[in-house]
Amino acid sequence: MTTPTSSIQLRTEDGVAILTLDRPEVRNAVDDAMRGELMAALERVNRDDSVRAMVLTGAGKAFCAGGDIRAMQQRMQAPAGDIAYNGWARQQRTHHALSALHDLPKPTIAAVNGASTGLGTDLAMACDFVIASEPHASFAWNYVLRGLIPDGGGMYFLPRRVGLARAKALIFTGRTVRANEAIELGIADRLSTPEALLTEATGWARELGAGSRTAVALAKGILNQSFELQAEQVFGLGSQAQAICYTSNEHRASVEAFLAKSAAKEGAR
Repeated sequence: MTTPTSSIQLRTEDGVAILTLDRPEVRNAVDDAMRGELMAALERVNRDDSVRAMVLTGAGKAFCAGGDIRAMQQRMQAPAGDIAYNGWARQQRTHHALSALHDLPKPTIAAVNGASTGLGTDLAMACDFVIASEPHASFAWNYVLRGLIPDGGGMYFLPRRVGLARAKALIFTGRTVRANEAIELGIADRLSTPEALLTEATGWARELGAGSRTAVALAKGILNQSFELQAEQVFGLGSQAQAICYTSNEHRASVEAFLAKSAAKEGAR
């Protein structure tokens, strides 16, 4: 599966989708066209049963520089009475894209190859895991330096990774976090060299996606909600999900394989 577009590249390798933000001339800054293409690419990954996991990365030297400054300028030049509604509509598209990434029922890894700022950091945090290229990767929630607040889910995702106080400090200052500190803070989960980043990310994604597709999707959906739910609610959702797993082909095949192996051992005695 290969999708050539103006700002998103999508290909698969042995069951792993590799989605590349491809506007290197502007450090992969996100404009309206990229938002739409990102949504379409994520939908393709979601529908493709041969894809078991996904890696998100950036082309060139940056992961993602956040929102496109030229789009911000155009927004400010709109008639005063239209700015708020236009901004709201753009926010809706952004939130839909981030939600589609966060809720994708397959393991996702952000392979951060360079600088990620603003919306770029939020895209990385929306993934299940982050692997950072050392020394090139960096993370900055620099919205405040533009007179803005994190609008790509950063105020939701970041506290869950680093804790509330650290998230406030990073958002209030907009300071840059390098790869080694990102590991210490919990922003990133693994480090890699620039040369090995994509290979290691793809291998890790393949490992994460090797289990039951049904079980992984259901478990991820519940885990994504677990901070907001009471224990009884998690148990309830788990009971429903387990009932579905009982009927899955993966569960049946696993049980039959185990019983066949046990019978073979008994017969060999």
